[in-house]
Amino acid sequence: MSTLATLAADAAPTVKGYGAIGYGLAAIGPGIGVGIVVGKAIEGIARQPELQGQIRTTMFLGIAFTEALALIGLVAGFIF
Repeated sequence: MSTLATLAADAAPTVKGYGAIGYGLAAIGPGIGVGIVVGKAIEGIARQPELQGQIRTTMFLGIAFTEALALIGLVAGFIF
């Protein structure tokens, strides 16, 4: 192996952990989404206390769908 090829091989960046960085960035969106869902549910319960049960059920469904995005981001990080 020539000296030039050895230097080129040593200079190539080998950075691991891009998947962790990608998942961290992908988790920001669902985190914001859950915050908005819960905030709006609390606001709705404060305005209409008699609909507390229906609003809470809808809130949990919204949280489940939003957290599914975080799981998809985690799986995509492992796949790619």
